[in-house]
Amino acid sequence: MVRTLVGSQILSGVGMACGIAVGALLAEDLSGTEALAGVGSTAQVLGTALLTIPVARATAARGRRVGLRWGLAVAFVGAALVLVAAVLRSFPLFVVGMFLFGGGTTANNQTRYAAADLAAPVHRGRDLSIVVWATTIGSVAGPNLVGPGKALAHALGLPELAGTFLFSLVGFVLAWVVVDRLLRPDPLLTARALDAAAREETRRAAEPDLVADPASGGVADVPNHDGSMRRGLAVVRSNPRALQAMLVMALGHLVMVSVMVMTPIHMKHGHAELEVIGFVISVHILGMFALSPLVGAAVDRWGAPPVAMTGGVALTLASLLASRSQAGWSGLLLVALFLLGVGWSCTLVSGSTLLTSVVATDERPATQGFADVLMGLAGAGGGVAAGVVVGSLGYSALASGSAVVGVVILAVGAARVRHTAAELG
Repeated sequence: MVRTLVGSQILSGVGMACGIAVGALLAEDLSGTEALAGVGSTAQVLGTALLTIPVARATAARGRRVGLRWGLAVAFVGAALVLVAAVLRSFPLFVVGMFLFGGGTTANNQTRYAAADLAAPVHRGRDLSIVVWATTIGSVAGPNLVGPGKALAHALGLPELAGTFLFSLVGFVLAWVVVDRLLRPDPLLTARALDAAAREETRRAAEPDLVADPASGGVADVPNHDGSMRRGLAVVRSNPRALQAMLVMALGHLVMVSVMVMTPIHMKHGHAELEVIGFVISVHILGMFALSPLVGAAVDRWGAPPVAMTGGVALTLASLLASRSQAGWSGLLLVALFLLGVGWSCTLVSGSTLLTSVVATDERPATQGFADVLMGLAGAGGGVAAGVVVGSLGYSALASGSAVVGVVILAVGAARVRHTAAELG
């Protein structure tokens, strides 16, 4: 199961990274102005958040395989629309395509939860983090296909920036096939069946004369397959541990996006070369994904709250270092961006593992979907706010404010640790 999910994650990750690598350049080309270069990325982030809603509903109703296929299919349509927009020179169609393109990230995000459905509790963090780690391969390989994409576009008579999206199409199709053919049995449906069998066995042990209900397949209670955001909100409101897990992920994503998205601007103001900017961002991505298996192992050994606290410390330290970095290139900024990625990894893996652990199997799609919507909106809001803050107060002020949010994450993790200690006491 994990190997299948890793395979689909690599392929869809290549598809996403290919498009993101040239999305801003294509937006500038089609709009004719640098001011609108970020609109495509914003549309993609919003698409990632909002497309999680139908994917969660489909997952709750029919299983992980259907939900993941749905997200990948929408991403394929989005990539195709971007190609058409490039040929027709239509900026509005490009924006629509990038919104649907976000379905690929939606599928990638949901894949980590699929890895946890059947994982033993002692290995849940490890299995989830391995799938997160697989994103590293796609993130590294995708941008390196920009050159071949240009060559392919010239051979087919397409605009050269559109050629990279052809690789996105191939990546999404192959990922769809892997999920459709190899993700069997469906992890969520299997987890539900195992839970139902365990409940039935417990009932029979307590009441030996109990007669099973044939209409329910031997299980008396009716499962809840509601994957709506309203259901997710209801679960979170009644489950403080789920709320804390969700806050850790959303706040960690907010800090990471806010600082990361404005770092290239900060470096450009100091006349850093594009190659140097790209190197710093690649080191940041390395911190985000490459160490995730170690983070998952730490979650399994010491629990999610201590790792969440570690993420809060790393994000706070990263933000403080970034706030003291000079414009342009500096070793201090390189360390800050690496720590920023590591801190994000700690919050994502610990929060995702904790959320999966503290909600019932039938409640997972709705709650996990709600968590990813909140995380996506936090990232989108953070990106917009970051631009405003840097424009008015500067990069240092943005990074200092992000450090405060890192302290909040640390406090949330500490509150969970104290509550757990009180329960054990």
